[in-house]
Amino acid sequence: MKVLIRPSALDDLADAFAFYEGQQSGLGSYFLDCLSADLDSLALYGGIHRRVFGAHRSLSRTFPFAIYYDVVGDTAHVKAVLDCRRDPTWIWKKLREPR
Repeated sequence: MKVLIRPSALDDLADAFAFYEGQQSGLGSYFLDCLSADLDSLALYGGIHRRVFGAHRSLSRTFPFAIYYDVVGDTAHVKAVLDCRRDPTWIWKKLREPR
């Protein structure tokens, strides 16, 4: 399966990188490395994850983040990468925004 990361998800990753890098130097890079591995795993496991708020949700193995994606044909379209510590209503609204 192919993995396509939408610009909105790239923006989510950039925001999270900036947050973690501000906490400790190098932590942002570690975050991106971990999330890249999680995103790469969608090539093998895309479509098996439970649907939450209308999209498949894959939880990161290291950070409290979720990858929300849709499967169209043989492609996983990553629409958002969001912090699971946020209010579920905020996450639901974020996934409903045209991105």
